[in-house]
Amino acid sequence: MTDTPTPDTPLVRLVDDDPDLLEAQMQALHLAGFRAEAFTDAAAALGGLGPDWPGVVLSDVRMPGMDGFQLFERIRALDPDLPVILLTGHGDVPMAVAALKQGVYDFLAKPVGGGTLAAALARAASSRALVLENRALRRQQQDSAARETRLIGQSPFMQHLRETVARLAEAGGDVLILGPGGSGKETVARAIHRQGPRRARAFVPVACAALDEARFESEMLGAEPQGRTPRAPGRLEAAHRGTLYLDEIDALAPALQARLLALIEAGQIQPPGSAAPRPLDLRVIASSRADLERLMREGAFRSDLYYRLSGAVLTLPPLAERREDIPALFRHFLLAAAARLNLPVAPVTGAVKARLAGHGWPGNLRELRQFAESHALGLTPFDPPAEGGDAPGLSDLVAEYEAELIREALRLAQGNATQAMARLRLPRKTFYDKLARHGIKPADFRPG
Repeated sequence: MTDTPTPDTPLVRLVDDDPDLLEAQMQALHLAGFRAEAFTDAAAALGGLGPDWPGVVLSDVRMPGMDGFQLFERIRALDPDLPVILLTGHGDVPMAVAALKQGVYDFLAKPVGGGTLAAALARAASSRALVLENRALRRQQQDSAARETRLIGQSPFMQHLRETVARLAEAGGDVLILGPGGSGKETVARAIHRQGPRRARAFVPVACAALDEARFESEMLGAEPQGRTPRAPGRLEAAHRGTLYLDEIDALAPALQARLLALIEAGQIQPPGSAAPRPLDLRVIASSRADLERLMREGAFRSDLYYRLSGAVLTLPPLAERREDIPALFRHFLLAAAARLNLPVAPVTGAVKARLAGHGWPGNLRELRQFAESHALGLTPFDPPAEGGDAPGLSDLVAEYEAELIREALRLAQGNATQAMARLRLPRKTFYDKLARHGIKPADFRPG
């Protein structure tokens, strides 16, 4: 008899030749929050197992035909990283030691307590999930199309953003993108360009903070050849029939704002030394982390330039407001870093997952990308221990990870404890005991 597993429920394949014991184990595992598949024959239990099977095998040792050790050997040949836990009613210590040396994940003597068994299965399921996740990362590393994907994430905001970008790309008008530093403004601008009718032409970024009056004319208009000096086209000419991206437009001095607006609206340019003007056909996408309307009221930003650029306005949130996208973004940055550095993909450990779930990411995507690159190099930064203190032990790290998982469940549930319990598959008493142990209050995660 077989239950169909759901993607987020730990899957256990039970193997025991005693039907009554098998049924009792099935019920116990269901109550503990596992999804179970039951087999009374070890050979039949091999069906469907392989490198992509997402569960754990729990098998009796003493069975007719193929016993538990022989089953383990067959499974190890299919996938050496598939966890197998063996149960025996014969407390044979040498046999247990030999099994563990050969790669059995765990060896438990009957009768085993429900809590002990559930804990062993949970550890094995977590180990299996980590193995499969890292294998998926390695496969994605070889997929150039996946690495070229830019608007990463499945949060409601990102789903809406992708739809908006597609509409704006085809509309062809100018766009103003607002958001904090590192929130992905240039990424969105490039996506708009890449999906629009100008995709075959250049996307030309301009760092407005680096432009001053002395450099503005040469940077934006370029220069004609003089003697042996070759012709140097400016940014505006390079963007002709393509997209001009003005990063941090608020950094331009008011006089340069006026000059830029005049050049854009003229529809033509005449570089110094040229005999005649040249046509200029641009799509302009600008970005700013500042409140341009406030700057406009204060006289620090020209209203005519603002209204010229803000045909459509997109506002990007900080990364902390779309936390459900962080794991996918981290994987994307990790794959890109590994490919660029020609390194294998570093495994995503439990400690890394805790960092992803618990850190505030004030630097947004830029900080997350740096974290991924450090991890790819084996230099993942973690908070150092207090001066004079020891590094945290395993129990401390496990407790920290558990607390971050609970906080993340409450964030996603917006402080609803019942929903968080369901997400974590914890009984009410266990859930509230853990809240008290870690000093976590559901009310802190409720909106408003």
